Amino acid sequence: MNLIFLGAPGAGKGTQAQRLCEEFGIPQVSTGDMLRSAIANGTALGLEAKSFMDSGQLVPDTTVVGIVRERLAEDDCSGGFILDGFPRTEGQANALAESGVRIDSVVHLDVREELLVERLSGRRSCVSCGAMFHVSYAKPTVEGVCDNCGGSLTQRSDDNEDTIRKRLGVYNEKTAPLVKYYGNRNLLVTIEGSGSADTVYNDIRTAVARNG
Repeated sequence: MNLIFLGAPGAGKGTQAQRLCEEFGIPQVSTGDMLRSAIANGTALGLEAKSFMDSGQLVPDTTVVGIVRERLAEDDCSGGFILDGFPRTEGQANALAESGVRIDSVVHLDVREELLVERLSGRRSCVSCGAMFHVSYAKPTVEGVCDNCGGSLTQRSDDNEDTIRKRLGVYNEKTAPLVKYYGNRNLLVTIEGSGSADTVYNDIRTAVARNG
């Protein structure tokens, strides 16, 4: 099962991909997580990526394609994987196809823009353990304090409304055309992503099974 998850920032790709991975025992390959890890570790790649991410821009294709190719060559991807956050442009999609990677289905989570802004601007993460909360949907027991470890909760620098709208603008310009790209290749399944997490997940499972 080799899958790609498409959707704007805040559509729920990461959450739904993780659930599918746990059920089927395949890894979630998230370029976002890999880039944020590089930023936290202060690597040269991380410093380069941070300047783009903080301004709501995409990290250059050359950087991302190299990261993904190395990751898919690892042993745990031999039985399948979910690509979360890649490809983001037609150039990346072509590079992936040219590398010989087989894709079985492309899951597109469709969510209206105002709900995306609400979801992203309300996110808070623990500086110690990385646990995620939300000011409306998943409140911590004590405001500003992680339920898991007691660490402080903070807002990502790219989760303010101005940067979010820039990110959505970049997505609409650069990544949204992939819906047509994969639709033309009969790989696309579009899922309404505004419902409950369980409803969306069940819709994804049904669609993936049908395409498989």
